Amino acid sequence: MKKVLISILIILTIILMGSLIFYFYGMSPKSEEHETIVFTIEPGTSKTMIAKNLAKSGLIRSELVLDAYLFFNKINIQAGDYELSADMKPTSMLEKFQNGDVKINSSSITLVEGQRLTDYATTLAENLSFTKEEFLDTANDQTFLNSLLANENYWFLTDQILNNELYYPLEGYLFPDTYEFLNNVTPEEVITKILDHTSLKLQDYKEQMQMNSYSIHELLTMASIVEKEANTENDRKTAAQVFYTRLNENWSLGSDVTSFYGARKEMGKDSETIDVLNNRNPYNTRLTDGSMNGKLPIGPICNPSITSIIASLEPSPTTYHYFVANTCTGEVAFLNTASEFYAKTTELVNQGCL
Repeated sequence: MKKVLISILIILTIILMGSLIFYFYGMSPKSEEHETIVFTIEPGTSKTMIAKNLAKSGLIRSELVLDAYLFFNKINIQAGDYELSADMKPTSMLEKFQNGDVKINSSSITLVEGQRLTDYATTLAENLSFTKEEFLDTANDQTFLNSLLANENYWFLTDQILNNELYYPLEGYLFPDTYEFLNNVTPEEVITKILDHTSLKLQDYKEQMQMNSYSIHELLTMASIVEKEANTENDRKTAAQVFYTRLNENWSLGSDVTSFYGARKEMGKDSETIDVLNNRNPYNTRLTDGSMNGKLPIGPICNPSITSIIASLEPSPTTYHYFVANTCTGEVAFLNTASEFYAKTTELVNQGCL
């Protein structure tokens, strides 16, 4: 009898030890490789089905062990999408499920310096859940714009954005940078997030902008033109000087980039035609009838970089009246007289670089 009891104890011990080894094996990471997958738990999914699905996804060693663990442990599992990998312990996965540590469905989106608001609308719509048209409608909505004006954080926005002749009131105010957006974000949330960033980027220049003889809207308009006309920091500051000089002397700015924007055309894509240059709109500074003499466009023509904004605040101490860019090299020639300008322009035309 004694030998039988000893045999039973040995068998039970072996079973217990084997069970423990199997348990710890089953609850250990299945792999050492970290390859993330998205594991979805639908609302109402049973714990048994979760264990089965984890095994089917190749994330755990043993469905049976996890099923037993879930049976003996009270765990409240939340539905959602989770980022998991086979190098995780099953207990770590369950902790995620209990905490609701779901995968954040978001997109990193870069809004490029010098692009128009319509370009931003296209980029955002390609990556998020709204359409280009929905974004543009929101950006032009008067009720929404008034709510932005009422926000003290957006000190750089003024009533000038409510001018009904503006194509897009927030053109020039959406700071170019890389943003992280939830995929189900609304156009209103996108715009306010970007404007929050604009406020942060402009904060160091707030007093300088508010004390300037030009309004903030005009400074951003100047910055947007400079952004499109020159590439380097020094060239942008000198281009700003040329434009300010022409304004002070009641000349027209004579900027091609403003005429293309006003005609809703794209430089580099559309040809420069008489229709573009003579298109009568409050953006076109190439008009020769005197109507744009001494005037900036009605608003920005793109969303400028901080370099161009600084250039609008701190133009170079030069005295040029003209400049022309070499489209082959990107270099900008600054000139004093009309004859010098026409000679340089002819030279670049002959080189095929204008």
